[in-house]
Amino acid sequence: MADSMSSQQLERELNKAREMGRWLSDDELEQIEHEQRLTRHEQQQDAQRRRKLVFFTAICVVIPPLWPVAIGLSLHLLFPQSFRRLLWFAGGSLLLLALLGAAASVTVVSLLWMLIS
Repeated sequence: MADSMSSQQLERELNKAREMGRWLSDDELEQIEHEQRLTRHEQQQDAQRRRKLVFFTAICVVIPPLWPVAIGLSLHLLFPQSFRRLLWFAGGSLLLLALLGAAASVTVVSLLWMLIS
């Protein structure tokens, strides 16, 4: 059993060496394996997050008052990068409108104060 494991490991190292054109050091092999583990972990997290969003979207579709949320989640699942940019743009626009509204209300109150006094 241990012999087959070491031969499989040697076979993988030989294939890596053929791909790279040279033998990799132990540190390089460890770094490559670490990067692969990180990539697999990120992929698992993305898949888990996606499953949760799909489940939540299904719940929102079943409950009619939550249909707008279901549409938003569906767009996020279908177009994650574009939807994120759209949310940033919408948030910035909403903040700008709130600031403009606050400035307008301060101006109106100031004008009314000046007219009264």
